[in-house]
Formats: sequence, structure tokens, C-alpha cells
Amino acid sequence: MVRYHDREWGIPAYQDPLLFEFLTLEGAQAGLSWSTVLAKRDGYRRAFANFDPGKVARFTQQDVQRLMQDTRIVRNRLKIESTVSNARAFLQVKREFGSFSAFVWAFVGGKPRQNRRRGMKQVPARTALSDALSKELKRRGFRFVGTTICYAFMQAVGMVDDHLTSCFRYALSIRVAGNRAAPPGPKRRKEAGK
Repeated sequence: MVRYHDREWGIPAYQDPLLFEFLTLEGAQAGLSWSTVLAKRDGYRRAFANFDPGKVARFTQQDVQRLMQDTRIVRNRLKIESTVSNARAFLQVKREFGSFSAFVWAFVGGKPRQNRRRGMKQVPARTALSDALSKELKRRGFRFVGTTICYAFMQAVGMVDDHLTSCFRYALSIRVAGNRAAPPGPKRRKEAGK
């Protein structure tokens, strides 16, 4: 957990496969502890084609049955099936916006929202922003993307920086933010014939 916090949590991630990985893992965590899911992360990578959404989108009911027997992951049928259907929705967003990254990062204007939390009691479980992201993802067919899951996702991929002001990562984030160019915003691809 310390290594994950120090090296990964809250660091801006813009790569689509990594975003798909975190969306999947945060959904898998529902009702469980993060340490349980983190311990199974390598198993998830092997079970779900290294989080390649194109490959996962082609999984069949036979694959779901196989994964229900896979002790390397959380064996919950709804969570497994949602990973497959989320991969399909993920690809649809990618077709529409050019990348899932462009779509999701638009919710924060393309760069991390730097919060100034002094204590854990100040860190919310959800925000109006996570409500909006959750609503839009659900509208697009994603599952296991409630507002609390979305806020945890936003924290994990660095869309919001909730490192406490006393944390070394907070000071580093402030320094890096001044040198980081935001990725381009989303552009909807024109439909054929329009």
C-alpha cells in the first residue's frame, strides 16, 4: 500500500490502457478493501489481457465462465461481466472522442485539480464532479461506476490530487504541475456523412 501510494496513487495517468485498468480495479473494489484488489492486480492483468480494452471487449460468456473459476481475481459474475461490457463502452467513447483519456480528463479541464486537504476527514467520498462523471459513464453503458467509485478513480489517476498537504507527494505534485502541459481536450469525431 505504501509503495502504491508513493509511486502511483494520484500521479496523472493519460494512457487509455492504464485508465481502463483503474476503472476496472476501482469497480472490482466495490464492497471490498483496496488492499484486497491491489493484491490481485497482477492476476487481473493476466486474466483481462493486460487491460487491453479491444481484447476484453471480445470476451464471450465462455470467458466469463472461465474467469469465475480464476482465483487470481474477485470472482463476482456481475463485476466480471461489467468489465467486458465496460470495455465495449470504453471503445465506443474512444471512437467518439479519439481516446478515453480525452473524454475523462475533460471533466477537470485537462489537468489535475489540486486540493488542499489537511486531514483525512477533509477528503470526501464523492463530489459534484464525480456525480457528473458517474452519470455520464452510466449514460454511456458503463457499470460499477457509481459516484464513490468514480471519485476513487479520479484520485487514483490523478484527476484530483487528494494527497494531504503534509505528504511529500503533495509538494512534488505542486512542483510538477507547474511544468506539466495539459493534454488536448476532447474532440468529438464527426460521424460519417456529416
